[in-house]
Amino acid sequence: MIILKTEQFNGILRHGEADYPYECCGLLIGHFEDGKKIVKEIFPISNAREEEAKRNRFLITPQEFSRGEKKAKQKNLDVVGFYHSHPDHPARPSAFDFEHAWPLYSYIIVSIIRGEATILSSWELEDDRSEFKSEIISQGVSINVSYN
Repeated sequence: MIILKTEQFNGILRHGEADYPYECCGLLIGHFEDGKKIVKEIFPISNAREEEAKRNRFLITPQEFSRGEKKAKQKNLDVVGFYHSHPDHPARPSAFDFEHAWPLYSYIIVSIIRGEATILSSWELEDDRSEFKSEIISQGVSINVSYN
């Protein structure tokens, strides 16, 4: 299970729409707790692929990944996953996604159809790398309490 706050969920949707017709990408920063991944913030990254390849592939450079890891470590957090969009395609992993994924992490995919976010899903790669399994997304609720 991965837990996102509503603003993080919406931030991923907005990033996908803003980068359409290209794939967007970013890191999920948070912590691992009792088999869950709790996202504390998203870390948007510019897709480093060449112009035409951006339509169906994303690339996070080692420098950008290191920058995200450094930001996470400064806050005593970890990279718990990645997100990217699939312009005009379903929100499920492609063969390319499968080949480049690592176990343990969450892979959130948002489907952007004609510029509008439609479906967001999350996936985990089995430890034996045999398949992706669908992951439950829970939207954590932010509650503001004030005492007068």
